[in-house]
Amino acid sequence: MMKRILFSVLAIFITNFTVFAQASNYDFKIVGYYSLNAASSKVGSFPFEKVTHVNLWFLNPDSLGNYTRDISRIKKFIEKAHQYDVKVLFSIGGGGRHAYYHALLQDDKRPMLIQNLMSEVNKYGVDGVDVDLEGRDIDMNYEKFVVELAGKLKAQNKLITSAIAVYYKDQLSDVALSQYDFVNIMVYDRTGPWRPAEPGPHSLYDHAVEDLKYFGEERGMTKEKLVLGVPFYGYGFGPDTTYRVSSMNYRQIIKEFRGSENADEWKMQDGSTIYYNGIPTIKQKTILARDKASGIMIWQLAGDAKGSKSLLRAINEAKEVNTGIF
Repeated sequence: MMKRILFSVLAIFITNFTVFAQASNYDFKIVGYYSLNAASSKVGSFPFEKVTHVNLWFLNPDSLGNYTRDISRIKKFIEKAHQYDVKVLFSIGGGGRHAYYHALLQDDKRPMLIQNLMSEVNKYGVDGVDVDLEGRDIDMNYEKFVVELAGKLKAQNKLITSAIAVYYKDQLSDVALSQYDFVNIMVYDRTGPWRPAEPGPHSLYDHAVEDLKYFGEERGMTKEKLVLGVPFYGYGFGPDTTYRVSSMNYRQIIKEFRGSENADEWKMQDGSTIYYNGIPTIKQKTILARDKASGIMIWQLAGDAKGSKSLLRAINEAKEVNTGIF
């Protein structure tokens, strides 16, 4: 009798766990940044089945707030993505300074900028906007812009997301953060070509733990709103500070260095060392994101390899919450 009861309890537990696992996997976001240029020409080879969201970078206006760039060739990409139930967003801004935004975000220009941006959103049928204004581009009018843009997007049931980082955490108000459906936390670039005297890893697992803790605990954002950003590239330093810091995407790294997909750093022939994220760390970060966030963000998809060495493939494998449990 006792064995039957224990068996029944175990069966119920396994069934409930499976349902939970399926729901968790379904809700797990895999957000990939992909260039507008690539989306205009590489539709057939894109791994739509392995992502949930694609942020097309970067759609920016001219200094007057007008969108004059011809991106009409992305329509096929968007149509294909929607066939796979993949959300497509325009990402605005990008790393580096965009001085014209300071003028365009002011009270007299902001409504026009938002109207023009919404026209592009509706013209191409994308699912929302990703705000990737960083560093000095975040000024006193950033919050107003985000609030007003969010109002327009949400009125049409479209998404508003953002790429954020701890580097400028004090510039991000709680009001602005609350507008986003979710945020992509850029947990990379702790160092790089701009810091040749500070060689070392730019995207450790510990960095991911720290940044998720900050935005989750100190800023009070729920895990459903947090997406962990990972790099598909690396930086090479050394052997001393007289050497120019190099950059390589993951695909290039594993092509040149046999076995490097299973490491996070590699000593090169010239004595320099390149630091990146290999398959084991990407899987470890995905498991962390499964526990403390609601997904993984990738900068950028074009840096990935194919086949068994693909980091995107590793993410899809690691997101399965019931892997190795029973």
